[in-house]
Amino acid sequence: MTHVHTQSKQLGMWLFLISDTLTFSTFLVCYAYARLANPNWPTPFEFSPGVLTAMLMTLILLTSSLTMVFAVQSMRDGERPVATRWLAATILCGIAFIVLHATEWRHLWQIEKVATSGNPWGVPLFGATFFALTGLHMLHVAGGVIYLSVIAIAVARGKFSTEDVETSGLYWHFVDLVWMFIFPLVYLMSVKA
Repeated sequence: MTHVHTQSKQLGMWLFLISDTLTFSTFLVCYAYARLANPNWPTPFEFSPGVLTAMLMTLILLTSSLTMVFAVQSMRDGERPVATRWLAATILCGIAFIVLHATEWRHLWQIEKVATSGNPWGVPLFGATFFALTGLHMLHVAGGVIYLSVIAIAVARGKFSTEDVETSGLYWHFVDLVWMFIFPLVYLMSVKA
């Protein structure tokens, strides 16, 4: 009976991730279309600090995927305290990503004067598509931090199973994978010449 219940958790997560894949795919296609349809699409990101910051955010998310793998393996090995520490490291990476992203947004709003309705480069869709795509992703990272926090607290208290940690890992790896599409499309293709 437990085996069927465990499979239903992971099945539920996979179904959610499939639907979320469709959502992110739509946002990515819309961004790409808006970019291709506008020959004057802005390239606002200086290599330093813009792209370097995005590269740091990428490194942080890749590190968080690794710490998540270690958390799952620790649970499989029956080492709950170690798993809790790896989950905490994953959570801290997620928080660091959010802080860096929020700092970037603040810079774009206050210094560059980019808004969802316009920007200094003349293509109003840039701000709307940029903030929609990166905001949706940042919202997913924040949701993941909350989700992993609940899992970590329960694991530390001796609750939840390896399958629960694995299921949360599916979500976290998905969020990291989505960033691997956003980073080149939004940042690397928008570097100032």
